[in-house]
Amino acid sequence: MISQSQLESYLWGAATLLRGYIDAGDYKQFIFPLLFYKRMCDVFDEELTEALAESDGDQAYAMKPEQHRFQIPADAHWKTIRANVRDVGQAIQHAFRDIERANPDTLSGVFGDAQWTNKERLPDHMLRELIEHFSSQTLSLANCPEDELGVGYEFLIKKFADDSGHTAAEFYTNRTVVHLMTEMLTPQPGESIYDPTCGSAGMLLSAVAHLKRQDKEWRNLWLYGQERNLLTSAIGRMNLFLHGIVDFQIIRGDTLAHPAFVAGDQLMQFDVVLANPPYSIKQWNRQAWTVDPWGRNIYGTPPQGRADYAFLQHIIRSLKPKTGRCAILFPHGVLFRNEELAMREKLIAHDVVECVLGLGPNLFYNSPMEACVVICRMNKPRERRNKLLFINAVNEVTRERAQSFLNEEHIQRIVAAYRAFGEEEGFARVVNNDEIREKDSSLNLPLYVNVIRTDRSHGNGRIEDIGLSEAIARWQDSSKVLQNSMKSLFEIFEDA
Repeated sequence: MISQSQLESYLWGAATLLRGYIDAGDYKQFIFPLLFYKRMCDVFDEELTEALAESDGDQAYAMKPEQHRFQIPADAHWKTIRANVRDVGQAIQHAFRDIERANPDTLSGVFGDAQWTNKERLPDHMLRELIEHFSSQTLSLANCPEDELGVGYEFLIKKFADDSGHTAAEFYTNRTVVHLMTEMLTPQPGESIYDPTCGSAGMLLSAVAHLKRQDKEWRNLWLYGQERNLLTSAIGRMNLFLHGIVDFQIIRGDTLAHPAFVAGDQLMQFDVVLANPPYSIKQWNRQAWTVDPWGRNIYGTPPQGRADYAFLQHIIRSLKPKTGRCAILFPHGVLFRNEELAMREKLIAHDVVECVLGLGPNLFYNSPMEACVVICRMNKPRERRNKLLFINAVNEVTRERAQSFLNEEHIQRIVAAYRAFGEEEGFARVVNNDEIREKDSSLNLPLYVNVIRTDRSHGNGRIEDIGLSEAIARWQDSSKVLQNSMKSLFEIFEDA
């Protein structure tokens, strides 16, 4: 059996063969399909051997569709493509399309749309080297179990994200943040899990992993995702397949313009939504939102330059009224920007926001900005109604080798505070909705929880070092004090 370190070395070795031929940001569109292809063929052979053994060598029995997870036409098998010495890219492309046609209900479009036939980028000799490299290991279930290969696939996703620059956020969310969000929502067996901007499906897999860690049934989860980018949606589907999950739906499409999961004239509703929407996108159809046929403009129409509240409202409308809950990763601006004030007022009046969690810097992938998580629950417990928990976890972050992440201690402290729903000086505070309205419906964390930041540039302990969001909060506070003072002054003059 291949070890985890051997597997990771093997997988990254395939990527290094592409150096000098294509940009690092494009590795994923070639490596992931070949890995998935090799895995499928090796498992097909493994299933064939097992079926022959149990049928005393009955070839017709062993080739029946019910003996195999996926159908692999003979001319599209890895062994056949490996024998090609000319027009290798064309042979690969034909094999991919043949396999997709042989499995229309599960694999349509799963291999993406990479240009395998472009010999200037992918000459035959390089593709032959790549195929020989992948051929050096057997990726059967016996030699490479699903959990192990799934970890290896996630390793590749992370490596490609590191090499992809700013575009990494399109398909990768910091996995420690995803783990935290999942722990806060506690998915249960049999529930439906939805991610409207699912990227490489890491959040859907996190729900599965949550149940596995607790030795609970995970196979009856209902997993749904939508992703606008064709390659990224294909990566997500392959990710789930390689983790041994076959009962899911990931559909390519623009969630705001064309939501994929509908029931009649309404959006489908789910128990759990986990999401990291693209922040503050400008290219979206704001005009259509004003007359949205799905009734998603419950709080209003966001500004053209910031679609964050469009995603928020889509998610709210996608939650079941009794069990629905969500965790959304946002930039801090959604908490206090003035242009979204009217929508924020309606959101607070709706009383579905349960917790606002502030995280430290650099946890948005390849971005220094601070992130926040907004937790909503459609049916709050009675004792939590008209209240909101603020957790300011700006100090709960570890940075090593230019990477920021949450360790298990950070996650457990945040989850414990969320479940306790109580006061913890400098960290957590429960605030009545009336107080929030008094602060002009701002959800900016420093207005409610003052925290002393850790200054990592000095060795002499903790000093106050306010960030942008806190500076804005203090400015808002001082502005309100000034306004009230001026109002009182004018009233004195009027009385005089």
